[in-house]
Parts: sequence; structure tokens; C-alpha cells
Amino acid sequence: MAFNLIRFLKRLLPQKERFKRYFELEHRLGYRFKDLGLLDRALTHRSFIYASENSSIGSLQNENLVSNERLEFLGDSILGMVVSQFLFENFPGKREGDLTKLKGTLVSEASLSRIARSILLGKYLNLSEEEDKSGGRQRTSIIADAYEAVIGAIYLDGGLAPVRRVIKNQILKRCLELTSDKTFYNYKGELLEYLQALGLGMPRYEIIVEEGPDHQKKFTIGVLVKGKKLGKGVGLSKKEAEQKAAKMALQNIDKFLEEF
Repeated sequence: MAFNLIRFLKRLLPQKERFKRYFELEHRLGYRFKDLGLLDRALTHRSFIYASENSSIGSLQNENLVSNERLEFLGDSILGMVVSQFLFENFPGKREGDLTKLKGTLVSEASLSRIARSILLGKYLNLSEEEDKSGGRQRTSIIADAYEAVIGAIYLDGGLAPVRRVIKNQILKRCLELTSDKTFYNYKGELLEYLQALGLGMPRYEIIVEEGPDHQKKFTIGVLVKGKKLGKGVGLSKKEAEQKAAKMALQNIDKFLEEF
């Protein structure tokens, strides 16, 4: 029984230390969690889990930890729904294709990482020591995914109303800024629309190289049109690499059409 108590205390103390840091983040989010465990999960990168599993001490401390990947999945869907409704209601003159472009920009990895940096989200992430030292707290893919996970956590904790409020205050109020900045341009969407208008079907993206450990991947992705590679991109996430590949393809499309 004494051993079980020691196990419990070893696990509880690191969690309490993490929870203390979250009060600042709650203030920046404009939302107070009823269950801080949900926020803790949203901020827990898979590298932190792997590091715990490979450490006998860490496995005692963090045996109930779960990474933020499932919350990220949920948050991505909720974010898309809230942004879609906002665009539908506020841009009655825009056609479906234009609304899709706007949505793609607002929920893009680049946009979400900018929002995440504005609230210092990276400061609160639970990362492995290796990931932390390699710059993971500012890595675009990691903080964008964590922001989506936080959205999912807010939804589970408080429902749709507070989620709408947070998304409105942090993203939708910056709609003009985010959609007018070419840094966040949706090159994949433009390439798809252009090819379909020309009757060339859909582009196909394929992974050329995938390197690095699971928690620190780097992707090289090519984009093919009618079996011909028009561009490639390198990024720390598949989304980033695909956007860069699509941008290159748009630059090469005229030459391709001449030869097609």
C-alpha cells in the first residue's frame, strides 16, 4: 500500500506543477477550464509520451498521460464548422469557391501557428527534452496542431458557446489580416481550382522522402498532374510540404501546358 502511495505522489507532483503554469494561458485564451486535465492533454505532444515510456521514472510520473492527437482531430472539425458558418453569414455575395479559399486560409497551419504564437502557446507545451532543445516550442506544425487540440478541449469542457467566443476573438476578428497576407495563401486550393477549370482533374501528392524520428519528422512531397511531377516541397509537416509543392507547381504550370 505504501508503494502505491509513493507511485501516486510521484505522478501527481509533476502534474500539479504543469497545472500552475496553465492559469496564464487560460487568461490569454479567455476561457477558464473546469477540468484542467483536458487542457493538459491538449498541450501534451507525443514526444513527451515517448520520453516518459522510455524512462522508468517518467513512466511512474506520467503513466496516465495521453497525447493531444485525438483532441487535435476534434478541434480541427469544430474549427472548420465555426469558421464556415462565420463566412457563410458574413460574406453573402461570395461564391462557394471563394468561401472555400477564405476558410482554407483562416484554418491553415500558417494562420493557426500565428495565433498560437500570439498567445505564447509554445511556452506551455509538454515536450520531450530533445524536442524542446530542437526548437519544438516554436515549430509551426506542433503549435498549430496544439491550438486545434486546445479548441477541442474547450469544446469538451464547456460546449460550443465558449468555443465560438474564443475562435471569434482570436481568429475571426483578424479575418482581414490573415486572408490578405500572402504568407498564408492556400496554394493547394488555387492549384486544384486551376486544374479543374482546365479539365486536368485533381493533382496528386506523394511523399518522396520522410525522415527523422516520429516526433520530429521532415517531409519532402511531390505534386503530380497527369502523372508528371510539377513541383516538390519540404516541410516539417505534410501540410507545409504540400503547400510548397503546390506553389512550385503553379510556377511551372505554363511550361507544362505548352508540352501537354
